Amino acid sequence: MRTRIALGAAVALVGVNTLTVSGVAQAVAVSAPAPAHRSASAFQQVQWKTDTVAPGIQVRSGVLQNKDAAPVWTVTVQAPAVNRLTGAATWAPLGDRAWADSTEAKLRAAGFEPRAERVVWDEYADTPRGTMGWQVRVGSYATQAEAQTANQAITAGGFRTSVEWTGYDGRQSADRESIHVAVIDPARFRGTVESTHDGNVADRETTSSVAVKNGSLLAVNGGFFITSDADGVQGTVAGISAYDGELESMAVGSRAALIMADGGRHPRIADLSTTVTARAKSSSYAVQGINRLPGKVRNCGRPGAVPTELARHDTTCTLPNDLVKFTPRFRAALPQGAGIQVVLDSKDRVVSVGARGGEVPAGGSVLQGVGGAADWLTAQAREGERISVQEVIRDSAGRQIELGAHDSIVSAAPTLVRDGRVSIDAATEGTLDPLDLSFGFAWSNVRQPRTMAGIDGHGRLLLVTVDGRQPGVSEGFTLGEAARFMRSLGAKQALNLDGGGSSAMVVGGKLVNTTSDATGERAVGDTIQVLPARRG
Repeated sequence: MRTRIALGAAVALVGVNTLTVSGVAQAVAVSAPAPAHRSASAFQQVQWKTDTVAPGIQVRSGVLQNKDAAPVWTVTVQAPAVNRLTGAATWAPLGDRAWADSTEAKLRAAGFEPRAERVVWDEYADTPRGTMGWQVRVGSYATQAEAQTANQAITAGGFRTSVEWTGYDGRQSADRESIHVAVIDPARFRGTVESTHDGNVADRETTSSVAVKNGSLLAVNGGFFITSDADGVQGTVAGISAYDGELESMAVGSRAALIMADGGRHPRIADLSTTVTARAKSSSYAVQGINRLPGKVRNCGRPGAVPTELARHDTTCTLPNDLVKFTPRFRAALPQGAGIQVVLDSKDRVVSVGARGGEVPAGGSVLQGVGGAADWLTAQAREGERISVQEVIRDSAGRQIELGAHDSIVSAAPTLVRDGRVSIDAATEGTLDPLDLSFGFAWSNVRQPRTMAGIDGHGRLLLVTVDGRQPGVSEGFTLGEAARFMRSLGAKQALNLDGGGSSAMVVGGKLVNTTSDATGERAVGDTIQVLPARRG
């Protein structure tokens, strides 16, 4: 079976064989749609290296190259903007045509030679079509140092700017993409696939260290997580997660999730939401978080959140009336501060009521409330009486997801492929905002390191990484390119996992991709681990 795939307006793979488990390395012809000022590019043959990790697991590695691509360093002028949610003044990497014309005129008057570049909306399912805006740029430089020198003169003229590599532009050709594709066939693989936080949801570890400790055959990083104390407890997941059949964090809105049922034997992808309710006799109160700092919710997406109840990536919302549950997997000091805390035993009976702090008891749980939630706990919690907590997970069709002991969930955003078609709901899942170009442009429309997961027509799990932020070595994918690449692999369903410096693939305990952080492999929240069958 042969297919054609196009990676945005930048890279096209022609004649790519749909991935099989035959173990035969595949030749891939790569071309790029030519910009108007250049002739059509020539094909570049790329050989995939294929490694059989275990029966039913193969990893293919390759570098997609385009010899005609000619990225350069340039200076991009920022456009004044207003944050749609907060009303605060900010900056955007592009503006409307009137701003572009005015900015070009000012730059020329200052002695520079600017150019305006049209940016169009990518293949998103829930955004406009046509022109997104215009970027105003100055110069084409061979080195970053040359661009920075030119930038000093431009900023001295009163312009706000950034130095950029055009190889990251989704509308221009990428010269190199370093990709790793893992294919796990549950019909042949006898081990398990699971998401894990390695026992402590309030911790950060590298994907490779977790893989080594668990003797994993293969691993990739998982979902979004807290990276700063200002946003909550570092390492805790910013979205839904479940390990060994237990819900350990709640959804933010209804975002894409990879469900690995029965140890990964029945993987599927769906948009999931969560409803958790605490009940004391005839009274109830909505729990809005599990294992996170009360009053703050990363990526927003919870009822009552300020400034938005909708999912909003890399944004921390506040919840003035917040009830949070802590489980035994929260192995750190409990948050302190205003409000109240109720400690429950293994049968949901109240052990104590008092100030926030301490630790989660073995086999028990803790409820912390602030604002109205603290008032409810004060009124309802009595030592020896029960406060039960009911947890419900539903997909976008309203079907309830029942977790078994060997089920796990990892979540991120957005959906990339649905029912075999590219279907990127980036606005709905909060990774960009059509009404605010200061938000999410670089995250969604610029090439970044990415980790993706998909399921093909044979039920095989695809785990994919593309390196990025490495000029001339590997640029990464835009969301559109990620979706089209996953579809080219035969994915019927696919989602974007955490990326950037978090993107990591580990095979046999060794990191096989090149991560983008200068400090090396990043310590992350949860991970996806492919484990060998355990002999009993």
